[in-house]
Amino acid sequence: MLTHFKNYDFKQFDFDKKVVGICGLNGKGKTNLLDAIYYCCFTKSYFSSDAFNTQFDKEGFRLEAAFENSETKQHVICIHRAGLKKEFYLNDVLYDKLSEHIGLLPTVIIAPDDIEIITGNSEERRKYIDATICQLDSEYLLNLIKYNKILQHRNSHLKQEAAQGKIDESLLEILDQQLVEPAQIIYNKRIDFTAKLLPLIDRFYKQIASSDEVIQVSFESKLKNKKLEQLLIENRQKDRAIQRTSCGIHKDDLVLQLNDQPFKNIASQGQRKSLLFALKLAEYEMIKEGKRFSPLLLLDDVFEKLDDVRMKNLLDWVCNNNEGQVFITDTHKDRLVNEFTKLEINGQIIEL
Repeated sequence: MLTHFKNYDFKQFDFDKKVVGICGLNGKGKTNLLDAIYYCCFTKSYFSSDAFNTQFDKEGFRLEAAFENSETKQHVICIHRAGLKKEFYLNDVLYDKLSEHIGLLPTVIIAPDDIEIITGNSEERRKYIDATICQLDSEYLLNLIKYNKILQHRNSHLKQEAAQGKIDESLLEILDQQLVEPAQIIYNKRIDFTAKLLPLIDRFYKQIASSDEVIQVSFESKLKNKKLEQLLIENRQKDRAIQRTSCGIHKDDLVLQLNDQPFKNIASQGQRKSLLFALKLAEYEMIKEGKRFSPLLLLDDVFEKLDDVRMKNLLDWVCNNNEGQVFITDTHKDRLVNEFTKLEINGQIIEL
């Protein structure tokens, strides 16, 4: 149930099939509906800040959703009022910390802008890693929050030193010491996670692209060769010069290559989309294995500029070879209906 959320004044939906197709012209609210589902799972929007989630001329929004699997039923309510703290309820109990909700309703989303995971900078790929592990490991999430707070404090201190022309070596040493423990925990968990993730990416890429192309995906971190304590000391003068922390787990990356060359430089649009789907479906499999049940899968406008072979391979896996509920948006109702028919998918079609 959506109230004053984005373009929805008041609307209620019932999703009664495993596969749900959401159709309509651009601007009708297909992506906003997916985002409302995502919001109830993550306590935030995938696409925008809360300042842009409230319907124009309204003072806030409300989301309410019921989730059910074979073992549990969960009822979620989110209330956001301008200028006030967001309220988030699970089964009528108010959360003290929103982070406590992460991972309870595991979800994977694929949206057009996610291609930045392939073509963008390392921050996009770290977000991808973090979004997956945080749904599986609350200790990881808490240490990530802790690390980012200390990092922000350290960067602010470096800027303050430059502005005042004074060096406070003791405070910087304390901040460095505080960074080390959460950084090591995060690094260790990323190493374990990516070791399991990378073979899945390769498998899904071959499956979707129907190709034997050699995709190389590796996890890179400066902590592989040196402890963070040593890196921070070695880079202290550089950090003071640029007024930010130049080393640490906030610089980790997934390196993507095709035939030993940077993937984004030589890959076609179809190859890029195939790798994006492979990354996301690998994420899905990791969460499914960790949770022992299938997460929700939200596919937003993924079929644009996708050839027939890749579309068939993707749909066949997510709809027929996958046990979890799937939501798919498309501007063309006929296209979804035709694909559902060809693949014998008994889906629900919602037209906005």
